[in-house]
Amino acid sequence: MLELIEGHYAYFFLMLLFMIGIYAMMMKRNLMKKIMGMSMIQSATIMVWIVSAYKDGGTIPVMDPNISLDNPDLYLNPLPHTLMLTAIVVAVVTLGVSFALAVSVYRNYNTLDENELLDRTKEQ
Repeated sequence: MLELIEGHYAYFFLMLLFMIGIYAMMMKRNLMKKIMGMSMIQSATIMVWIVSAYKDGGTIPVMDPNISLDNPDLYLNPLPHTLMLTAIVVAVVTLGVSFALAVSVYRNYNTLDENELLDRTKEQ
């Protein structure tokens, strides 16, 4: 059991971070806390892909005369890293739009509490 934890501690940490983000999005009533939870989920997901693409002793996929082409396992796969760069851009844009919407909600209703927002929208 200890060997499993030692070899995969990054995955356990990222699973914990993901679960904290899920908890924040589902249980918290403040919109800012929900946005922070969403950011945690996005970060944990991106980091899982990055950690899973890591290869001990791997090198960049560029032709190197010192490394033979017989063993392609020595080269890293650049696709997960490239996809995660796109995911980071999407996460930043999503976070920015979420903050802008939260500011707009606060300006209109003077609160970020979900229950108060629901009550105030029913009154109108």
